Amino acid sequence: MGEVTEGDNGKVNGGGGGGGGGEGEVRVLVVDDSAVDRRIVEGLLKRSGTMFEVIAVDSGKKAMEILGLNEGKAESPTVNDKKIDIILTDYCMPEMTGYDLLKAVKEQSCPKSIPVVIMSSENEPQRINRCRAIGADDFILKPLQTKDVQKLRSYATSMALASKAGTKRKMPLDLMGENSGSERIPHLAGVAVA
Repeated sequence: MGEVTEGDNGKVNGGGGGGGGGEGEVRVLVVDDSAVDRRIVEGLLKRSGTMFEVIAVDSGKKAMEILGLNEGKAESPTVNDKKIDIILTDYCMPEMTGYDLLKAVKEQSCPKSIPVVIMSSENEPQRINRCRAIGADDFILKPLQTKDVQKLRSYATSMALASKAGTKRKMPLDLMGENSGSERIPHLAGVAVA
C-alpha cells in the first residue's frame, strides 16, 4: 500500500511499495496541523487493512494545493494522477480552518463532491451543526477510534457503489431524507444502534 506524507521540506512525498491506489483502495487526504494527530490517524487507517491509502498534510492551504483548488480548477482532485476519495480534516487549524476547507471543497463545481469528514477534540453542537449545514459528511471527535475508521469505510463503500455505472446507489440511512418522495420507509427489525 502506497503512502504519501509531508516531508521535512514541506513537500508532499509519495512512499511505500509500488502500485498504490489500486482498485478497491480508498485515497484519504488527512489534514491536521498536529503531527501527533496525523500519525494517529495514519496508524489507525493503515492498521485497518489495505483499504486506505493516506495522503497527509499539515494545513488547509496545502490540502487546497493537492485538491487543485488554488488555481481555480474544477477537475477531479488528484495526487500522482490518482483521485482523492475522502477528506478527513481537523476543524481548528491556523490560517485556514477545516470549516474553510470544507466550504471551499463543497463550493467547487466538480460534478461529484468529495466526502469531507471533520475532526475536532471539542464536542460543540453549534460547530457540528455549522459544518453539517454546509455539507460535512460527518463530524468525528478526536482521538479517532476504530469505530470512526469503520464509518470512513462505509463512505468508501457508498462511493464505490455509486461510481459503478448501471448500479443502484446504496446510501446509509442517516443520509436519506425523511420521506424522499415515496411512501416506502425502511424498517430495521432486531437491529441495535450503539
